[in-house]
Amino acid sequence: MELLPISTPHCRVERDGRLVIVTMDRPEARNALSTDMLIGMAEAWAYISAEPGVRVGILTGANNTFCAGADLKAMGAPSTDDRVRQRAAEIPNFHWKGLLREDMPTKPIISAIEGYAVAGGTELLVGTDLRVVAESATLGLFEAKRALFPMGGSAVRLPRQIPYAFAMDLLLTGRAITAPEAYRMGLINQIVPDGQALPKAIELAEDIASSGPLAVQAILRTYRETLALPEEEALKISDNLGWPVIASEDAKEGSRAFREKRPPRYEGA
Repeated sequence: MELLPISTPHCRVERDGRLVIVTMDRPEARNALSTDMLIGMAEAWAYISAEPGVRVGILTGANNTFCAGADLKAMGAPSTDDRVRQRAAEIPNFHWKGLLREDMPTKPIISAIEGYAVAGGTELLVGTDLRVVAESATLGLFEAKRALFPMGGSAVRLPRQIPYAFAMDLLLTGRAITAPEAYRMGLINQIVPDGQALPKAIELAEDIASSGPLAVQAILRTYRETLALPEEEALKISDNLGWPVIASEDAKEGSRAFREKRPPRYEGA
């Protein structure tokens, strides 16, 4: 696995072929968010979008913990790393980009969660496309309990992703929930034994990476661009994005591979 130079003191960004694994790495603070971490994540999402050979990203946390939320002091203080300070000055709204609130990656992001994924940790989960969670993990949006507000976007996104009553339960009570409860709500995709979230996320990512990249990206884009539209208008956007995929060389390769009973070789064209 290749450690990419966009890594920071609190965020490891590694490439493994078609996958990029982003690890929040501040274990002494349960991977609470810092400027160093947010810059690393913002640059990782941009890299994943820009690199044609990258098909899927994975977000996880070091030391069997996902993320314990925002560390307001660390997020407000300048980094001790020269490159991070420079990038913080150069990247507009790097906090929102890192939190998956702004400039969402054009490719799927899977969260692999062990331990605590609370407050900002759950907000990051809500920003990802697929969620693999260890059986003893703890999730929750604690902001209201602390007289704060979920600035990562969950007040908007969560009621669009899971039933309204479940969303309001999480947002208004600020209580912790278990992985089985999150699964019953429809908030997460899979529960795995402790220690297996990342291996399962990698397995899932490889499965997605074997699909046609143009199709995968067009499906994501269609969902995001049609959220607030009536069906008739949404279908027009869906058609505009879908027909070029149908006419692509990858689509022809998919048909050939099926006929020839072999794995397809997609090139993203």
